[in-house]
Amino acid sequence: MTTPQPNNPLHGLTLERILTELVTRFGWAALGRRIDIRCFNHEPSLGSSLKFLRRTPWAREQVEALYLDTLRAASGPAAAATDGKAPRRGSNT
Repeated sequence: MTTPQPNNPLHGLTLERILTELVTRFGWAALGRRIDIRCFNHEPSLGSSLKFLRRTPWAREQVEALYLDTLRAASGPAAAATDGKAPRRGSNT
């Protein structure tokens, strides 16, 4: 049985679901520009990409990071202000 991980936004998501959502959002061409790997840029398919990502940790980490960035962006400006990417209002720094 798996232990609940409330602070892990990737918990319970399969790599297939993550990749499918990214392809739906960006398309293969834009995904290949964001993460420059051959399986996204040369005759892309879900199967070949999953096979590559499952055995290549650095590429999988980049895909997961992009997915998390899209989740943060989708949650609105309040989330962006708390993750250090956008300056907070009233800050004198």
